[in-house]
Amino acid sequence: MIKRELRPINYLAYGLNDVLGAGSMAVISGWILFFYTTFCGLSTVQAASIFAIARILDAVASPLIGHISDGLGNTALGKRFGRRRVFLLFSIPLLPSFALMWVSGQEYLYYLITYVFFELVYASVIIPYETLAAEMTDDFKKRAKLAGARILTGQIAAIFAGILPAWIVSVVGGKDSASTFLIMGIIFSVTFMAMVFMVWFFTWERPAEDAHTPSQTVSNRQWTLLGTLTTLFKNLSSTLKIRAFRLHLGMYLGGYISQDVFNAAFTYFVVFAIGGSVAVASQMMGLTYCAQLVAVAVAIPLVIRLGPAPSYRIAVGFYIAGIFALLGLFWWVAEFNFYLLAGALVLAGFGRGALNYIPWNTYNYMADVDQIVTGKRREGSFAGVMTFVRKATQAAAVMFVGIVLEAGGFASGASEQSQQAITTIVATLVIGPVIVLLLGYWVSTKFRINNETHTVLMAEIERFKQGVISQPSDENKQIVEDLSGWRYEQMWGNNDLCEVEPSIETNRNRNEYKPTV
Repeated sequence: MIKRELRPINYLAYGLNDVLGAGSMAVISGWILFFYTTFCGLSTVQAASIFAIARILDAVASPLIGHISDGLGNTALGKRFGRRRVFLLFSIPLLPSFALMWVSGQEYLYYLITYVFFELVYASVIIPYETLAAEMTDDFKKRAKLAGARILTGQIAAIFAGILPAWIVSVVGGKDSASTFLIMGIIFSVTFMAMVFMVWFFTWERPAEDAHTPSQTVSNRQWTLLGTLTTLFKNLSSTLKIRAFRLHLGMYLGGYISQDVFNAAFTYFVVFAIGGSVAVASQMMGLTYCAQLVAVAVAIPLVIRLGPAPSYRIAVGFYIAGIFALLGLFWWVAEFNFYLLAGALVLAGFGRGALNYIPWNTYNYMADVDQIVTGKRREGSFAGVMTFVRKATQAAAVMFVGIVLEAGGFASGASEQSQQAITTIVATLVIGPVIVLLLGYWVSTKFRINNETHTVLMAEIERFKQGVISQPSDENKQIVEDLSGWRYEQMWGNNDLCEVEPSIETNRNRNEYKPTV
């Protein structure tokens, strides 16, 4: 039983970790490819390969970190410092590795090592951190407030990640240089250390006696790298057999990959295609994140009123309109125009903000759809799959931009680019995001979770819990089958999904609640 009371400082401290979570990723996605190719002498393919290698290593490291944190409570270290928060404490002195990424004039191996090392430090903080809301309280509303604190902080951090380079340029003399990014890296490193310390100091974990279950004990005995990778593969394959989750991933990736490609190409577009500067690109990214913050506030009541899928399609429309406005700016405006650029990005930002929020809203229902199929609650499995897929696709998107620019004639380190390279930059900024957005739009037409269908879903879950064996209505049966992708006769564990890491609780439910239909 968790008895400690959450106070405002605990909500604030918990949310501050997304200064690292969202802030660092906003800096990396918006600036690192440009920094590598402009100030470090790397080709776009070399720079993109760094992301790919880091993601391959992270695909092993991330599930391993989560698995270790589950069993660390049985060790002397875990008993002294906690099985989750010990990762935060020991990662604090390693966070200045973020600044080392932004030292210019080094060799390829230096940038590979520094990037991979920070990614591992980042994972060592983020993965244990994502368990803390469930560790600190069992109350649904309090967990929702903790999540809200995190999202709000992350959006604000992303704003600063966008505008900080412009501030630094103005302070150090108004000239774009490698020192701008090193100073930014140092500022963020110090901030990360302070924020993670606040999280460690003002959060807590469940009492040790509440942290273990029979299934957890089995997991601890199988605490091996091979066991972790096997579990990861099983969770990946089993979660993807839930239709609503597959559609959710389509919408999620449509919104996020489009932003990855856009962010990676945007600075090149501003500097080389329309005659701006790094400072201008920084200001515009900050403006975009401000628009996204407003869009999140608007999207919340819109989703409640219209449902996630229709709201998603509206957001896609805004984002595509903003992208085509940028294309029009390149084609028809002869000189650089700050205000027209800002208007196009505000329009795009309204779509981007909603696309950031809506998938995380729909994610909250995935475990409910899974429960009616398996009879289990597997939030952790779905969170793990989302993190794995997100990191893999983000790396692929950034690498895609690097390869395309290289093939299009982009010259690393040059102050001016050929017309072919500029055309490639513009095409990447426009075509890549639009194609992915249209795919997400198409997927959303098949996604039917809303307030009404979710109410039916929860009612059917309750029927199974109570052991009711009467026939469901035809409408309810159709809704549940559409969401899950399984026949009604296969619900509540009457399928092979329950063979993935079966627990004592699950086996008991399967024996008691098999439906007669």
